[in-house]
This record gives sequence, structure tokens and C-alpha cells, in this order.
Amino acid sequence: MIFILVLIILSLDQLTKFIVTQNLYLNQSLPVVKGIFHISLIHNRGAAFGILKNQAPVFFIVTAIFAIILICFDLSKNSLKKVYSISLSLILAGALGNLIDRLFFGYVIDFLDFRIWPVFNIADSAITIGAIMLGWLILKDSKD
Repeated sequence: MIFILVLIILSLDQLTKFIVTQNLYLNQSLPVVKGIFHISLIHNRGAAFGILKNQAPVFFIVTAIFAIILICFDLSKNSLKKVYSISLSLILAGALGNLIDRLFFGYVIDFLDFRIWPVFNIADSAITIGAIMLGWLILKDSKD
């Protein structure tokens, strides 16, 4: 199940990035719901949501590879903990999606633009949802 979840999210991430790059030019914005939600093609050379823009690309690549290795190791040890495994799988899929962009292009392709938040992508969403789930599990376990 872990492998299938990672594969689905990774495929969806890469497919949506491909579609957007084939149909929009850099910095073009296409309103879906004007003023609320746009599809806007940007090249993010920083971390999630554009933070740390001045770091060398190798920093993000090494960090992502390190995180992927740790997550894979942890998933192999804790595969029976369902929600924990799902949260790590989401983070893994997102890290892989953005790592692929960095390796092939030198930047991450972002396009989901809600106008009140930095532009992001499916991989960023998976990482965020997985991190929230993981945080919830940690808080829940600390109360027990």
C-alpha cells in the first residue's frame, strides 16, 4: 500500500507539472476563480513556499536525499503502524516529486496559486499534509 500511495502522488505531481509547463509560460497566471485561485507557473529555487531562496541547489538536493533515505528506513521498520506509514508516505512522495524537479531543472515547478499564500504544487501539499498528520500522531502519543 505504501508503494502504491507514493507512486500515485508522485505520478499526479509530475503529470500536473508537465501539463502546466506545456500550457503556460513562466510567470503566466490563468484565473480559475478570479482573485481567489489561479494556475500560475513559477520556478521555485527555494524550499517549500519559496523560503531559503538564496541557498545553493545542492543544499536542497542533499537534504531531500537524506530525508528520503531516513523515511525509507523508518517505513521498513514501522510498516504496521498505518497512519504513521501514510504520513511518511505522503512526505516521501512530496520529497521525491520536488527532488526530481531539482535534479532535472535546477528548480521546483510550482503552480497552485491561492493569492493569499505562496504558489505551491502537489508535492508541497503532500509534504504539508504528511507533516500535519505526523505532528498530530506525535501530540496524540505524548498524551498517552
